[in-house]
Amino acid sequence: MKIRYFAHSSFLLTSAKGIRLLTDPYEAGSYGGAVGYKKIDEPTDAISISHNHADHNYISREHDKARIIRETGTFVFKGITIRGVSLYHDTSRGSERGASIAFIYTIDGMNFCHLGDLGHTLSKSELAEIGPVDVLMIPVGGTFTVDAGEAGKVMESLSPSICLPMHYKTKSVGFNLGPLEDFTTGRAKVKTINGSEAEITKASLPQGIEIWVLKPFKL
Repeated sequence: MKIRYFAHSSFLLTSAKGIRLLTDPYEAGSYGGAVGYKKIDEPTDAISISHNHADHNYISREHDKARIIRETGTFVFKGITIRGVSLYHDTSRGSERGASIAFIYTIDGMNFCHLGDLGHTLSKSELAEIGPVDVLMIPVGGTFTVDAGEAGKVMESLSPSICLPMHYKTKSVGFNLGPLEDFTTGRAKVKTINGSEAEITKASLPQGIEIWVLKPFKL
């Protein structure tokens, strides 16, 4: 399968059969221009939305026929199993910013986990509910989510083969987020991908945790 990093928390996952799944699409220009990334208008078959904030939940006119999944539970869409697990946007069980759903997608024999705007480290019961993860998409910028140090603890507790950082400071976002380097500096096995897209197969998954840095496509 192929995975492309659009920007912020939005990825496009494309299965070997060509089924396309878009995660947490942002509204370009929202929050008074703080979301300065380019519009997402590439075709998709399904969209998962972790929570109802404009930088994660925008359904464009080009996507009005896509299957939208924004709730917990288990769903099967064109051979892809999608599970939504309820987590929180803060450290006080959602009393500050509400809930945020983690989605686990089983695609081409691998488990991909998108943690949305996770705001806390994970308990044993939450880890068990998420289950095994091969590829992890995790926020690392802090302020509204876990910060770099907390993200590292979550990554280690889930122990994926590949970790894809997201939701960090770039030139195109006006939010007070930490930079990517806060998460990657000093960590072993950091691999910078030459571009915004990577191809991943079960046979090619690395041993141990590798952090893959994809360049945002919509800067």
